[in-house]
Amino acid sequence: MKTFAAAVLMLAAVTGTMHAEQAMLSQSKVFPFADGAVRKFANGGEAHDLVLGALKTGEAVRVHESMQPEGAVPNPAHAIDHSEFIIVQHGTLEFIHDGKVETAGPGDVIYVAYGTMHQVRNAGKGPVKYAIVSIGGDIKQ
Repeated sequence: MKTFAAAVLMLAAVTGTMHAEQAMLSQSKVFPFADGAVRKFANGGEAHDLVLGALKTGEAVRVHESMQPEGAVPNPAHAIDHSEFIIVQHGTLEFIHDGKVETAGPGDVIYVAYGTMHQVRNAGKGPVKYAIVSIGGDIKQ
């Protein structure tokens, strides 16, 4: 849904994030959804890269929107060396972490702490769409 992407982009503008071609953002702005690069995956999923850069306070930030089709094999569990917020736009996302399985639906926010081994998978009917806001750690500009 384009309005969800617009909300994520407004969050990016407010926090001062940027596109990959920019090294530092010192002013707030809007990043058009249509300008982001799309990555396609073998499982039929895709990621729409929206923002990559550094805040004036020094933290690296990345924002992208992802989609997993129904029945897709999810990406393998992995640990992250940064923090993430995952905002579910459409569908049902299963969040597997720390020996737990939690379910998130539209409007829910998942927090993935630095160093957490985790995996997300489509647990519903139809595609699941979600935005990821990554902050700090190993994010490269």
